[in-house]
Amino acid sequence: MENQVSSKSIILNNGLYYGIVLILASLVVYALGMHLEPTGGYINFAIIAVSIIAFPIIGMSAFQKANGGFMSWGQGVKIGVGIVVIGTLLTVIYQHLFTAFIEPEFYTQVEEVTRKGLYDAGLTEDQINAQIEMQSKFQGTIVGDAIGLLFMAFVGFVVSAIIAAVKKKTEEETY
Repeated sequence: MENQVSSKSIILNNGLYYGIVLILASLVVYALGMHLEPTGGYINFAIIAVSIIAFPIIGMSAFQKANGGFMSWGQGVKIGVGIVVIGTLLTVIYQHLFTAFIEPEFYTQVEEVTRKGLYDAGLTEDQINAQIEMQSKFQGTIVGDAIGLLFMAFVGFVVSAIIAAVKKKTEEETY
């Protein structure tokens, strides 16, 4: 395995594609006017779920192909997590651009929808205000972004660990 290929370009390319897919899905949901509806959230969730599995598989397969069919578990995890982290960073940047330029009133709209939903659920005004205050501490902040990035990195790790365990093939295993 002296002539191993670098995984950097595979991670960057697939991470870019992963981020673009998530951004395009978000833009389509917004263009359809579903960005504040549960259906829009379900659509975005489904696309994230499929993408967080598909892009690490694509990246690991490309690495294996370029590396003579070989890939260790650690290499696979590194590729998968790298792809998810790059794509998530792109979507965080997009979210800031979206809330700054495309839909500056987005968080106000989310607050109104949340307030109505909590009121319909029977919460008191104090409970609703406490929930809205907690929600606003994380929306569009560095802390919220960091928590989101860490969560997605963790999910990316779990998914990548499983995929890498299935796809791994080392030279030692072939002898």
